[in-house]
Amino acid sequence: MAGVRSGGRPAPVIDGVVLQALTTHADQRGFFREVCRLADDLCRGGIGQISHTLMVEGVIKAWHLHAIQSDYFYVPVGLLRVGLYDLRETSPTFRQSMDFLMGDGRPPAVLKIPPGVAHGCRALRGPAHLIFLNSHTYNPQDELRLPYDDPALGFDWLAEPSVA
Repeated sequence: MAGVRSGGRPAPVIDGVVLQALTTHADQRGFFREVCRLADDLCRGGIGQISHTLMVEGVIKAWHLHAIQSDYFYVPVGLLRVGLYDLRETSPTFRQSMDFLMGDGRPPAVLKIPPGVAHGCRALRGPAHLIFLNSHTYNPQDELRLPYDDPALGFDWLAEPSVA
């Protein structure tokens, strides 16, 4: 599992994965936060679709990956444990994993997941909302799935997160 930097941010482990901090402008009325500008380097590949999913506490949505598509995660409400596993044989981080938290009580961030990196999440505090952007529109031929408890990945979704 990935280590954690001071401030609770995960140390970068998987090649091509980006966890970009977001700026929040708050006042007595609430706050405003930009999640992604399409002209930013983070979204350079373009956006083909924006989706929103709601997960009740305890739900695990894992594992899936894409051969072509990049995914971008943003958690505005709730707390998710996010797991990543690099399945790209040509990657310098092949078979490495990352494990961290996103959402309530964590620094606001958007996560870029490149093609070939298996990803999933577990709702630790819910209901949890996940807004995700995709570099392409949904294509079932690009959607690859693995069981959440696949022994080859060695990732225990039911264990307590390894990060605070």
